[in-house]
Amino acid sequence: MPQTVTARGIAFDFDPRGGTLTRLTVTDEGAEIAPLHAAPWAETEVPPDAPPHQRWLKGDFLAAPMGPGPDGLPAGLHGPAANGTWAVTPSAPGTLRAMLDQDIQGATLIKELSVTDDHPFLYQRHLFVGGSGTLPVCNHAMVSVPNGAKLSFSRKRWFETLREPLEPDPARGRSFLAYPRRQEDPTEFPAADGSTVNLHRYPWAEAHDDFISAVEDPAARLGWTAVVRPAEGDLFLSLRNARRLPMTMLWQSNGGRDYAPWNGRHRGCLGIEEGAALPVLGLSSRETPDPLTAAGQPPLLVLDPFGTVEVRHILGAIRWPGGQAVAGVMLEGDTLTVTGDWGVERRLPIRGGWLGLADGPAEPKKPALDWDL
Repeated sequence: MPQTVTARGIAFDFDPRGGTLTRLTVTDEGAEIAPLHAAPWAETEVPPDAPPHQRWLKGDFLAAPMGPGPDGLPAGLHGPAANGTWAVTPSAPGTLRAMLDQDIQGATLIKELSVTDDHPFLYQRHLFVGGSGTLPVCNHAMVSVPNGAKLSFSRKRWFETLREPLEPDPARGRSFLAYPRRQEDPTEFPAADGSTVNLHRYPWAEAHDDFISAVEDPAARLGWTAVVRPAEGDLFLSLRNARRLPMTMLWQSNGGRDYAPWNGRHRGCLGIEEGAALPVLGLSSRETPDPLTAAGQPPLLVLDPFGTVEVRHILGAIRWPGGQAVAGVMLEGDTLTVTGDWGVERRLPIRGGWLGLADGPAEPKKPALDWDL
């Protein structure tokens, strides 16, 4: 049963199906901001062979393992974390904790979502207790951008598409970007028709579905993605520890799929997926060593049979009238400063230590199955 968690100025709804953050609402400067996207269909319209999470597709969830299921079957898309059921346990005010009802490669998976009075941020972490092997993971937030958006990022090494388009069959849908391609300049990414695309703007084209990833500069600590919605007068923020999650993945779903349940009506959706997922890099994943590993960046999440591995992430939203693109995001102590390209500035309260930016790569921890993790 869906649950609501609140703190002063912020609230979220959680659905145990797929461990889904279905709604995030922030009250800032007298305005209510609800930036997350929800699919326009009813659950009964989803074909039975589709992955379960498409029935309630909205908001944010953890994809683990990210990508196709066993043998590439669509029904396993994004793994048990996105398609299974989570058992919620009582917790402190402002916090929700839940455990996935099945293991992932032998690991117990625990989710924690929390909010703080007067902070415009939702803090989340996922703990993989035990298990073995490696897997691609990401937080899969979807932002509603029906009126277009301006995107900004922390410093990237390059941007790269998949091995094949999301929709290669014109009878079923359309993708606009060139696949596979790798490009350092996001303002001139190659399109399939020979033109170029500015990845700082949404949408890239009419009626298309595309997926592209960006790899962080190895020297970066705070990884950030900012989505300005000029028509709505607000700003969505996604924050992470770039040394643990070195990739930002962008999914533009804007009417490019013509089959059920999409039927050409899934528009204005921008996926901001932060994680470690080498397989989605169409060229880099074929290189040995891959360029992430060569630079000391984790290409995948490494489970530890004798420890606990964490994935932490922050989502936020604030008022941002004027529509300026974001020029920079800086964390100092418990203050996050967001600066626009014309000089506007917002200083925001934040749990400064939440992402562990002072730490190096994630180290396994002693196994722990209680809720005081």
